[in-house]
Amino acid sequence: MPLSASEFYEAGLALPPSVRKDVALRLLESVEVVDDDSIEEAWTNELSSRVDDIVSAKVAAIPGEQVFADIAARPVAHDA
Repeated sequence: MPLSASEFYEAGLALPPSVRKDVALRLLESVEVVDDDSIEEAWTNELSSRVDDIVSAKVAAIPGEQVFADIAARPVAHDA
């Protein structure tokens, strides 16, 4: 007879922490589904939005050379 969700949870709590963590991660991996199509669509939408912002002059593009020069001109932080 299969365990109910609450029985499974209670049984899981009786496990040592390291085993609980392993079981939890494995259960999570079993339900996480990567939908490559939705990721692709989201990136396409984001890129289209950014291109539209540049074309409409809503935002200004900064030449790469300027960006790298600005980064190079920043003082270097040293850990104490």
